[in-house]
Amino acid sequence: MPLRFTLRQLEYLVAVGEAGGVTQGADRVNVSAPSISTAIAQVEAEFGLPLFIRKHAHGLTPTGAGRAFLVQARAVLAAAEELNSLASDMSGVVRGPLGVGCLVTFAQLVLPDLRRRFERRFAAVAVRQYELDHAEIIERLRVADIDVGLTYDLGVPSDIVFEPLAELPPYVMLAPDDPLAGAETLRPEDLAAKPMVLLDLPYSGDYFLSIFSRAGLRPRIAERTRDVAVARAMVANGFGYTLINARAQHDVAPDGKGLCFVPLAGLAPLRLGLALSRAAHRTATVAAFFDHCREIIRTEGAPGLWRSERAD
Repeated sequence: MPLRFTLRQLEYLVAVGEAGGVTQGADRVNVSAPSISTAIAQVEAEFGLPLFIRKHAHGLTPTGAGRAFLVQARAVLAAAEELNSLASDMSGVVRGPLGVGCLVTFAQLVLPDLRRRFERRFAAVAVRQYELDHAEIIERLRVADIDVGLTYDLGVPSDIVFEPLAELPPYVMLAPDDPLAGAETLRPEDLAAKPMVLLDLPYSGDYFLSIFSRAGLRPRIAERTRDVAVARAMVANGFGYTLINARAQHDVAPDGKGLCFVPLAGLAPLRLGLALSRAAHRTATVAAFFDHCREIIRTEGAPGLWRSERAD
């Protein structure tokens, strides 16, 4: 019996179901909205089922049958991807999609260069990148929503494999006119009384606060943000200091004002590395990406960062 649908149609339906609209779904898979609408209409006609409830402004909500259809469509697409990966492994060809999650604190610095050089080297691979916090990277690895994560070794659970690539020491980020900006090194006790701009991300926020708690101190948190660029701008404009491990190669905030970085003494550096679910099959494409990142970071340092040491 011939198939009554194509994998491409299923991909379009899943995109719409997850995005909630034709236009948004079209953006996800890089096709035109009419192509999406046509695919939905063809599948609905073939099965004789309404899969979506049409709303104004192209909004779509899955019907009961549509929700069940989407569950199976995802399973079919996942199985097809497994088959594609198996074929690639057997032939030794590096190809197909690769989902990479990158920690937001250095996604704009490290990943673009690694990705561009990898895609130039392996033209048959299509990388999709996701800027996530550490907790999101772990969760998406567990459900196979991404293939690999580029993150720190903070609270890595036992079901995740972590391969360290570089050591990133902690720095205190200060405005140039801050009285402490000229110090060679600083310690938590030098900072406790000063206003702090906390980079408040899962795991990262707790890590920065633990620096003080281990010394029996409590920082004076004046501001919180989840955005590294916002933290840089606030520090440059005198709202306080912040702590960071991913120091960019440039000492300039987004608004053009200068920044100073002073090493934070007495603390072990965080390790930057690649994370992978233990339950996931390490395909030829994933293995090639590991080798690619290992080669570049361990020989040249992490792209975009001020300094990175080779991890032991």
